[in-house]
Amino acid sequence: MVDAVAVPVRSGPSVSAVPGRAVPVPVAVGLAVVAGVALLVAFPPYDLWWAAPVGVAALAVAVHRRRWWAGAGVGFLAGVVFFAPLLSWTNLHTGSLPWVLLSGLQASYLAVLGAAAAFVSPVVDRRRLVVWPVVTGVLWVGQEALRGRTPFGGFPWGRLAFSQSDSPALAWAAVGGAPLVTFVVAVAGGVLAAAVWRRWRVGRSALVAAGGVLVAAGVLLVGAVVPLGGGAAGSVTVAIVQGNVPRMGLDFNAQRRAVLDNHVQGTVRLAEQVRAGQVPAPDLVVWPENASDVDPMRDARAAASIDEAAAAVGVPIVVGALAYGPGEGEVRNVSLVWEPGSGSGGVEQVYVKRHPVPFAEYVPFRRLARMVTDQVDLVRADFVAGSEPGVLRVGPVTVSGIICFEVAYDGLVRDTVTGGAQVLAVQTNNATFNAAEAGQQLAMVRLRAVEHGRAGLMASTVGVSAFVDDNGRVSQATEFNTAAVVVSELDLGSTRTLATRTGFWPEMVLVVAAGAVVVAAAWLRRRSGGVDAEAR
Repeated sequence: MVDAVAVPVRSGPSVSAVPGRAVPVPVAVGLAVVAGVALLVAFPPYDLWWAAPVGVAALAVAVHRRRWWAGAGVGFLAGVVFFAPLLSWTNLHTGSLPWVLLSGLQASYLAVLGAAAAFVSPVVDRRRLVVWPVVTGVLWVGQEALRGRTPFGGFPWGRLAFSQSDSPALAWAAVGGAPLVTFVVAVAGGVLAAAVWRRWRVGRSALVAAGGVLVAAGVLLVGAVVPLGGGAAGSVTVAIVQGNVPRMGLDFNAQRRAVLDNHVQGTVRLAEQVRAGQVPAPDLVVWPENASDVDPMRDARAAASIDEAAAAVGVPIVVGALAYGPGEGEVRNVSLVWEPGSGSGGVEQVYVKRHPVPFAEYVPFRRLARMVTDQVDLVRADFVAGSEPGVLRVGPVTVSGIICFEVAYDGLVRDTVTGGAQVLAVQTNNATFNAAEAGQQLAMVRLRAVEHGRAGLMASTVGVSAFVDDNGRVSQATEFNTAAVVVSELDLGSTRTLATRTGFWPEMVLVVAAGAVVVAAAWLRRRSGGVDAEAR
């Protein structure tokens, strides 16, 4: 028989006793759903950037003091709720299987995050109000670093940083790039989690929670004092030609002549508008990715068409094209600098896309992948990756060569700036996606402009095309699925931000800190004899 022990009970209007144990399973499931929804609406097309730290906080509370495998399950649920609708544009023309596989893969990284956050609960509990925000921040950066590199080079879509285009926190990109922005947003979420994880009492606890909201807001708002923009070494006038496609979908390749003609005709109309004094004369013209899916360096007709456009406007054109070779059956996604009168043999500057998209531009383990779906055969030839940074001298300016999803990768963009790019030019083809995907991609361009102190642009076949200044502000954004030509004067970046100079080091420091937290948690658990008995 065990003797009963009297436990004194405090009087007072206590609502619940939360701090010593994980929240009940139904509550955790509900919080996981809230986390996924909150993260989703922080991104375009919803743009509720302030919801991102709310999602971080909901997930942090849901997994706190759970066993690691339970935290993984909660994290995976939040990931599915977040990524499935965020990446729904992958389901438009390829069927549901690629969308399901990609969404599930991305959700698995939030499962890893959930497991890690649950595992490190002993560390958090020692100094909850101070430690929880920092631990949350480094774990999120660690998760995104892993997700952005694995497998097959990673898929960094949906990083917290890319949800902050209209947030004061965006300014931190100039200090430490996308990883630092993610860290700041996650810290704000950790503040919210720490504020609500306590023994609730009417009045006092509500006041503490309100204080937590104010502190979290302050963490985000402090970015407003970070100086933005670098020195400018003159300006350049740039035109974007958005030629549009006859039909949206995967068969845009079958329309390749029509798509090329659309961009030629759009450039000829631009030349007519310049002569009529309706728009300023550009110093260069940018066409989007896949503007010429006929290799103009081998096809005389395509070369003649581009020559016609360049001669009409009288300035170089950055042409997004496909190029065959160098080997038999190989193909490359390229940016070409097409000078007026250069002809197919006169192209001297070519950037080859360095990060072809797996299962879209090449198929890893094709025989094995075909056992899952024969849709992999829609990718008829595997694209060959380039090896040199995209730095193109076009008329009076040096522009970056960044093709489509490459804008999501920190190092690929930074290499162009350290290589001398004064303007960030992102060429993309959104004909197989939708306006939501284009908006999410434009948000990345906005962050990159702030990160490197460079004005930029996004040129798309169908939209959205737009200009972005070095403060991340958008101008002359086009409508989706329409033909358009826009012209703007852009400052030429001449200095390097702290983020450009430090490169991957801020992320490295934060990832090492995340690893140290996990090691510390393992030591504390071993010292205390394992998992808390009340954890679920």
